[in-house]
Formats: sequence, C-alpha cells, structure tokens
Amino acid sequence: MIQTVIEHVLSRLQSLGINDIFGVAGDYAFPINDAVCASPNLRWIGNCNELNAAYAADGYARLKGAAALATTFAVGELSALNGIAGAYAERLPIFHLVGMPASHIQENQAIMHHTLGDGDFEVFYKVAQSFSCAHAILTPENCVSEMTRLMTQAFAQRRPVYIGIPADLAVKRIVVQNIKPLTLPSSRPDNLKKVISLIVNKLSHSESPCALLGSLISRFDLVKEAEAFIKVTQLPYATMFMDKGVLNETHSQYIGIYNGHLMNPTIAEFIDSCDCIINIGAVMSDVNTGFFTADLHTNNMIHIMDNYVVIDSTVYSDVYIYELLSELKDILTFIPSNSIKVHGLGEPTSNDNGKITSHYLYPRFEKFIKQNDIVIADTGTFSMGLGFALLPKEVSFQTQSLWASIGWATPAALGAALAAPHRRVILATGEGSHQLTAQEISLFARWGLKPLIFVLNNDGYLIERLFCHEPETYYNDVHPWNYAQLPAALGCKNWYCQKVTTCDELNRVLNTLERIDTAAYIEIITDRYEASDLLRAMGKMIKAEIPKHLK
Repeated sequence: MIQTVIEHVLSRLQSLGINDIFGVAGDYAFPINDAVCASPNLRWIGNCNELNAAYAADGYARLKGAAALATTFAVGELSALNGIAGAYAERLPIFHLVGMPASHIQENQAIMHHTLGDGDFEVFYKVAQSFSCAHAILTPENCVSEMTRLMTQAFAQRRPVYIGIPADLAVKRIVVQNIKPLTLPSSRPDNLKKVISLIVNKLSHSESPCALLGSLISRFDLVKEAEAFIKVTQLPYATMFMDKGVLNETHSQYIGIYNGHLMNPTIAEFIDSCDCIINIGAVMSDVNTGFFTADLHTNNMIHIMDNYVVIDSTVYSDVYIYELLSELKDILTFIPSNSIKVHGLGEPTSNDNGKITSHYLYPRFEKFIKQNDIVIADTGTFSMGLGFALLPKEVSFQTQSLWASIGWATPAALGAALAAPHRRVILATGEGSHQLTAQEISLFARWGLKPLIFVLNNDGYLIERLFCHEPETYYNDVHPWNYAQLPAALGCKNWYCQKVTTCDELNRVLNTLERIDTAAYIEIITDRYEASDLLRAMGKMIKAEIPKHLK
C-alpha cells in the first residue's frame, strides 16, 4: 500500500536509526502523534513540555547521530525553539516535525487558535528558518524529494531541519517517486589537493607540531578517522572545553585540556610554543579559548572546519572535513614532536570540618566515572569542576558550552539514556539549572531508565555570583526545594535518594552506587561560594571584562 505523507516521513527517520520521537501532543499535530503511536518500531516519549523535548532530542542526537521532535503549530514549536537553537549552535541534526492547521484553513486565512489572530500562518515558519539549515512544508507531491533534501542537508551541516506538515495532507497518500540515496557534498578537487599539499608541507617542516581536536570530529562521526590520524602522525593533542572527551583521554598522545592562559599553564605554554598547530573541528569560542587568552598565532595555525580550511589566513572553501581527514590519515606518516604528560585532578582532599569542597568533590567524582559512562554536565559549577578531570576510556562527556542554556542537562540526560539504554548515564547539574527542567526526571521512571543524578546544591546561582559585581543580589537566589524527595513526588519508585553534606557521606554514597543497580538521585550540599579553580579564574576574568562592555 502507498504510504501517507506522515508514514513516509517516519519511515525515512527510522532508516536513520531514530526509534524515539520526543515532543508534546497537540491538536494540529494529532496525525503525527497517531502515526508514531501506530508504528510498531517507534516510541512516543511524551515530554513534560516542548523545551524539555528539544533538549532531550539534543541529548539523543549526541549519542545516536540524529533525533526527531514533534510539536504542534505555533505554541508548541515556539516553546521548543530555544532547544532547537542550541542544537543549531552545537551542530546536531534534529528533525523538527510541526503539525500545522489544515491547508484549506491556511488558504482561507481563518482566525484560529494558536495564531496571532491576523490570518498569517507563515510567521512561525519564517521564524524557524533562522534556526534550521533547511526547511519545507510537505505535500503528497513533494514529500519524497523534500525528505531526501532535508535529510541530506541535516547530515551535511549537522544542524536541525524544519518539517511542516498540514493536518489534512499528513494522512494523504504520497505521489510515488524513486527515493534517491543520501549523498554528502564533495570537496572541490583543486582546493582539496591544494590544502593537502599545504598541510603536508607545513607539518613536514615543523619542529614542534601538535593538534587540537574538536567537537566536529564527533558530530561528523569521524572519531575513527581522527584516531587513525593521531596513530599515524603520533602528534600530541589537546582538546578544549567544548571538545572534552572527543578522543580517549587515556591515549598516550593526549596532553590535556587547553584553556588559553586561564588555567593549566603547562599546557598553555606547550601549545603556544608549537610552531604548527592543526585544529581539527574546534570552535575558537570564548569558553574554549579561556575567554580569548589563547596565544595562537595565525601563521602557526591550520583550521580544519566542517566545509572549509584556513591556512595562513587564506580560506579554502568547499573542502569537507570528512574527505580531508580521510585523505590525511592515509597520506601522512610519523611526525617527530615533543610532548608533555597529562595529569588528572589528583587525590581527593577533605577539610577538618568534613564539609564537601571542590578539592574533594571533583577528584572523588573523577574516580567514580568509569569506562563507557555517559556524563551529562550542565553549564555551570559542576561542568567547570569536571573540566580537568581525566576520563577513563570510551567515556562520552557532554556539555552545552557554546549555547550554554541552563537547564539543558536534565532533559539531555534523558535523551542520552534513551539513545544508549545499556550504558550508565550520569547527570551532574546544579540546583539552579535543575529547577528549570526538573520535572523531566519523571520520564526516566516512565521508560524504566536508571540514571545516576547528582544535584549540586550551593544555595543559588554560584556561576552568576562569581560573574556579577553584586553576588548577594537576590536575583542569584533560588527557592530551596526538598530535592531528595523530588523523585518520589514525581512518581519515581524505588529510587535510591540521598542528601549528603560531608565528604564521608558522599564517599559512602558513591561506594553504594558501585554496588546497586537502581536509579539514584543524590543532593550534594556545599557552601555558597565553594567553586573549582577554573570557575574562580573564569569569574575573575568576566568580572573584569563586564565594565568594558557597559561603556
């Protein structure tokens, strides 16, 4: 039987390995919701709100390579837009299905609910175009070809796409067409050849080369190619904050996190002294570069980005990272270089009063993380504390340090757990961030997942206190919750829930978690201003910079 429009859309998404659809049901989206629930191979996750659904799709895409989100027209899609914008910034393919009013309603410009009351049904579609790399409104006639185009663009750019589906057209049979295979763009042969020649020449004449490995390696599924590149060249490599864990941190050539001159002076001096630095997919953002304290000279840099390369300030366009890295690993050979030894956080140390400090919490947490774990760390105190932890082999460490939307981590951990149900998922979040999206922990219980959730309670927004000039201003306060009682209130049965206030209590809880097989929710109490060295350095830097931007 010929597929309907929505049946075809869902079958194409399944071909990408997408088995879960995030979202909130709504009347204009009922044909989408019904088709998902009718499919034996798909699950409707049913999130608590659309923003959480978008964050969850983000987490899912980080582990599976792509995700799907379904919302209703206007009110639903706008609620999800912050999460979609984050996926756009962080380079994650999310297929956003939007259930729209029936085509005849739109043509007649009827005054309908979920509209601005002006008969304009295109305004939200136009808004979404700034946060998607491709967009379309599907019909039976264009469904097959447009899905091929949208899928191609989503994977070529690793960014969200927008798929509008009018309610009446969703259930109509498609006009059958041959499905063309997905093909990624190819590099310009002359530019690719030129870039390879320049890179080989620069590296061969370098006396102290190194590599910076970035998040685009994982986004474009190039981890094996990057590992082969390092194996062949034996270049020492560092990562930056956004890129942590992109390659195994147990690798003999790994030297640690480069954060400009904000922290880690040994690594900063080593990287800055190299006469050839090949950057593969790292974004030179404020957080990555230690708020632009990195001293990377243009003449020493080779930037390999998604679809272009920069060498000696010259931009070579239409050179794709997946083709270039594949070529380089086969052409390059061993390149002599110096290196330095990587160090982790060391042994946990506690104070006489037993209170949990950063010098105990993060080194102890480093020892708790084990091979194959997935760590989702919210933007803020927890992620900064774990930034310089040395991760075991095959750990996926995920933060959202470019878009940096607080509250992202809790739903993102749900998405990650659904994408990789047989791996241990650790959520590390502050209580301020957690309050934005905490209701999503109920979905872990709904779907039988067993996360290990750690909520760092430091009585407010510590990262904001350290950044602003009046840290005790009450906009940095959050109302205290009984966090350890939250899972029970949200229907999470038989979870291991504890509140810890001392190093001994934290140590006992972490030891217990090594032995039990259940979901856990642990509230960790620290003093209001207990912060890692990185967070303090960052706060000092930002506090000094803010007045310059107010003049």
